[in-house]
Amino acid sequence: MVNMHDKNKMRGHQRVPSGSREFKELTKRDAQTQLAHELEGLLATAEEEAKKTVEQEFQGFQRLFERFLLDQGSTISWDRIQKLPENAVRDHSTLKEPAPEQLHAMLNKLVVVKLNGGLGTSMGCHGPKSVIPVRSELTFLDLTVQQIEYLNKKYHVNVPLVLMNSFNTDADTQKITRKYRNLQVEIYTFNQSCYPRINKESLMPIARNCDVENDMEAWYPPGHGDFYESFKNSGLLQKFLEQGREYVFISNIDNLGATVDLSIADLLLNTDEKSPEFVMEVTDKTRADVKGGTLIQYENKLRLLEIAQVPKDHVEDFKSVKTFKFFNTNNLWVKLSAIDRLMSENALNIEIIVNNKTLDKGLNVIQLETAVGAAMKSFDGGLGINVPRRRFLPVKKTSDLLLVMSNLYSLQNGSLVMNPERMFLTTPLVKLGDNHFAKVKEFLSRFANVPNIIELDHLTVSGDVTFGRGVVLKGTVIIIANHGDRIDIPSGAVLENKIVSGNLRILDH
Repeated sequence: MVNMHDKNKMRGHQRVPSGSREFKELTKRDAQTQLAHELEGLLATAEEEAKKTVEQEFQGFQRLFERFLLDQGSTISWDRIQKLPENAVRDHSTLKEPAPEQLHAMLNKLVVVKLNGGLGTSMGCHGPKSVIPVRSELTFLDLTVQQIEYLNKKYHVNVPLVLMNSFNTDADTQKITRKYRNLQVEIYTFNQSCYPRINKESLMPIARNCDVENDMEAWYPPGHGDFYESFKNSGLLQKFLEQGREYVFISNIDNLGATVDLSIADLLLNTDEKSPEFVMEVTDKTRADVKGGTLIQYENKLRLLEIAQVPKDHVEDFKSVKTFKFFNTNNLWVKLSAIDRLMSENALNIEIIVNNKTLDKGLNVIQLETAVGAAMKSFDGGLGINVPRRRFLPVKKTSDLLLVMSNLYSLQNGSLVMNPERMFLTTPLVKLGDNHFAKVKEFLSRFANVPNIIELDHLTVSGDVTFGRGVVLKGTVIIIANHGDRIDIPSGAVLENKIVSGNLRILDH
C-alpha cells in the first residue's frame, strides 16, 4: 500500500518534466512575441525608402528565429544514416563533353552566381575578400570576370555573372564592378539579408535602430543559405526564368577552381531524361579535409552532413576518410524553376547553424545562419558528382595564396591550370605559422619571390623566416625558427627533404 506522502512524492516527481516543458513552451512563445515587438520598434527607425526591404528581411528573420526555438538539436540520428546508393555520386570522368553545335543553346540557359559576402579581415585586408590580388595583380573578382567574358566571346553566348554581396561588401563591390562596364559580361548584384545579432541571455536583438553603418556589430549576414530567399526577393530569379534560363551554378568567389564545367552543364541541359534539380560537386577527402561537409543518404534522400550536426561520440567516425570518402566543394548546380517552386511553397528546409560570438565589450551574442548546400534534401533528384581536385582551389589563408601564386599553376583566360611538370595531381600541403605569415602584407614581405614548389609535397614554416630569390623547395621541408631567432633562407637555396631549425642548421629529413 502506498501512503499519501509517497503518493505526493511520486506525483511531484512526475510533474517536474511536464512543468519544465510547459515553462519552455511559455518562454518560447514569450520570446516570439517579444521579438516581434522588438522588430516592430526597429522597423520604425528604418529610412522610408528602405522600409519595404527591411520588413521583408525581418519576416525572414522571424521565420528563422521560430525554427531555432523549435529546434530539438541535431536532426541526424546516426544509426539511420544509410549507405550511399551506387548511382548517388557520379564520377566526373564518366561525363561526356557536349557537341559543339549544342554549346550555344546550352550556355544561354545558364546563370553563374558567386558568393561574395566575405571580408578579407582574417588575412589582414580591408574590404571584400574578392578584391585581394591573387595572381599577376589580378583579384578573385578580376579572374571570375575574365573567365565569364572568355566563355561569352568564345561561344557567342550571354552567360550573366551575379554577385551575392553582404552589407559588408556591397558598397566596395559596386565601385569596383564599374571598371568591367565595357567587357562582354552582364554583371548583376544583390544583397543577402541583414539580420540582427541576438543577446545570448535575453534572445533579443542588441540593435537599437536600423542604422546599420553606425552599429555594424549589431548586425550580420546570415550565411550563404540565405541565397534562395534573397535571390527570389531581388527579382533576379523571376528575370532569369523569363529569359528562359534553367540552371544556376553557385560557388564561393574564393574558390579559384570553380569555373563553368561544360560536361556538367551538358549532363543537366542537354538531356531528354528528367535532370536532377540539385547537383553538388564533391571531391575526394584528404587528411586536410576531414572537417568538410559530406554527402549521406538519409530517409532515402541525398543530403549534406556537416560536422556541427554530428553527435560528439561520432565525430571521429565522421572524419574517417574510409567511411566518408567525399566532401562538399560548395560548387552547386540548381534548377531555377525548382528554387521558385520551393520558395513559393515555403518548403525549403535548411538546418540552422547557431554561431556563438563574443563582441569586443564582452557581450555574448548568437547568429542564426544556414548553408546553401544544406537545401539539397528539399529538392527532387539530388546528385553528387565526384570532380577532380582542380575544381576545389579555395584561398582561405596565406598558405593557400602561396600555392596559387606559385609555379604550380599558369593563368589561362582567368582560370588556373596545373603545371604539366607537376608529377602528382594533388597540391602540396602547406602550413605557414600564424604569428608571422597570417596577414597578406606580412606574408608578401617574407618572400623575395615565391619559391619553386613544383616538386614539393609538404612545407611547414614557423617563426621569423624569410626567403631569398629563386629558392627551390622539394619533398618535405620543415623550417622552424625558435622564439627570438631568425632564419633567412638564402637566394638560390635548394631544400629537398630538409629540416631547418633554430640557427639555420640544415639537416637531412
